[in-house]
Amino acid sequence: MDKATQTKLEAAAFRRLVAHLQDRTDVQNIDMMNLTGFCRNCMSRWYREAAEADGIALSDPDARKAIYGMDYAAWKAAYQTEASPDQLAKMKQSHDHEKKD
Repeated sequence: MDKATQTKLEAAAFRRLVAHLQDRTDVQNIDMMNLTGFCRNCMSRWYREAAEADGIALSDPDARKAIYGMDYAAWKAAYQTEASPDQLAKMKQSHDHEKKD
């Protein structure tokens, strides 16, 4: 497969993932983080970093809007639920980045 075709397919898969996550507003970011190690905010950061690598200025709010399909504050108000103690405990355990001896 040539590089242009690979890039085209990767872009299509990324667009489909973003659309899927925009449709699945019931899926909370903390659950994504606990299961996969990334969430919508991570994706928006990666998107912004890719833009910057190509010399394109992209703000965090604009990158988040591209991933969430709306302003982040509006998404949080409409769809984000309070994290449960269990979710927070899993997050702390799975994302404890302190060095362990």
